[in-house]
Amino acid sequence: MKMKQEQEPAGDQVTEVGPNVLRMQLPIALPGLGHVNTYALLDKRGAAIVDPGLPGPATWKALKHRLRAAGVRVRDVHTVVVTHSHPDHFGTAGKLAKAAGAELVTHSAFRTWWAPASHNCADEDVHDVDPTEFATENPFQGETPWGGTYTFSRKRQWQWKLMRTRFLGIFVPPAPSRRLRHGETITLAGREFIATHTPGHTLDHLCLHDPEGGLLFSGDHVLPTITPHISGLGTGRDPLKSFVASLDRVAALADSVRVVLPAHGHPFTDLVGRAEDIKRHHEERLEKLQKVSIALGPATVETLSHELFRPARWGPMAESETYAHLEHLRLAGRADARQEHGKLVYEVHP
Repeated sequence: MKMKQEQEPAGDQVTEVGPNVLRMQLPIALPGLGHVNTYALLDKRGAAIVDPGLPGPATWKALKHRLRAAGVRVRDVHTVVVTHSHPDHFGTAGKLAKAAGAELVTHSAFRTWWAPASHNCADEDVHDVDPTEFATENPFQGETPWGGTYTFSRKRQWQWKLMRTRFLGIFVPPAPSRRLRHGETITLAGREFIATHTPGHTLDHLCLHDPEGGLLFSGDHVLPTITPHISGLGTGRDPLKSFVASLDRVAALADSVRVVLPAHGHPFTDLVGRAEDIKRHHEERLEKLQKVSIALGPATVETLSHELFRPARWGPMAESETYAHLEHLRLAGRADARQEHGKLVYEVHP
C-alpha cells in the first residue's frame, strides 16, 4: 500500500512555501503520522512559529536545528501559534514561548487537561458546538459515553504522565497570552491574517487565512490525503455537523487562497476539491453505517465500529468516530439510542 503524504517521515529541509513563510518538518510517532509541519513566518521583528510539535528533547533538538537552518534564533521568535489542542501541535509551544519570551496565540476555546475549562467561548453563533464539553481530566483512560472504558497503551500513558508532571522540564504547559475569536486579525509575516474558527476535529481548531499572501494555514482541518479524525469525546454535541460546516466555511475562502498549508503532508492548491472529498468520505461512512445497522439490528458502538473499520484499527479511536457519526444520525432524527446493560444501543432508521 502506498504511503500517504501524512505518514512520510520528517525531512530536514527548509522550504519557502509563501511570501515570508518557511515550511519545516518535525518528527512525530503517532498512528498514521510521520511528521508535523512547523511554519516560520518572517518579519522585521523576527519570526512567528506555527505548531512546534510534540513535547520532549527530541522535538526541541529538531526544532532548534530547523530554526538554525532557516536563519532563525530562538530569541528571534516573537509569537508561537497553536492551531489546536492536540500534543503534536502544542507540545513544545509552551517551552518555545518561555525560552523566547514570545506571545502564545490560540483560538479562544483552546483548552488542555491542565486547565480544561479556562475559557469556553467557542463561536456558538455559527457552529452547533457545546463549549462546556471539554476533554476528560485523564486523557488516556476513562468512561465513554457509549459504555465501558477506553485505555491507551502503557507507552502512551507514560508519555502523558511525563507531560503532566513536567518531568525533568520536558514539558511546559501552554499558557496562551492571546486568544483569538473567529474573524479577528493578527499581524504575522508583515501582513494581516484572519482567525478562522473550524471546530470538528477539535472544539478549538483554528485556521489562519492570509488573503494578501493567498495562503490558508489549515492545521488538521483540511489535510491533503487523509481525513481528520472526528471524535465523539470532548468535541461538542455534534462534531460531525460542526466539521462539515467548518469545511464549507474554509471552502468559501477559496477565491483568496492559492495554497493550503496543512499540519501534515504537502502544501496543495485545490481547497474546494479537497473539502468536497472529505465531506464525501463522511457521507459514504454515514451510508455504510445505515446499511450495516439495518442489517444487524440494534447494536452497540463497539459492534458497529467493527463493521466500519478493519481489525487493525479497532479500539478507542474507531469507537469514538463511530459514536460521533451515530450521534449525528440520532440528532438528525435518523436513529434512536437506548441504554442496555450500561451500554448505548443504536438503531438506525431505513
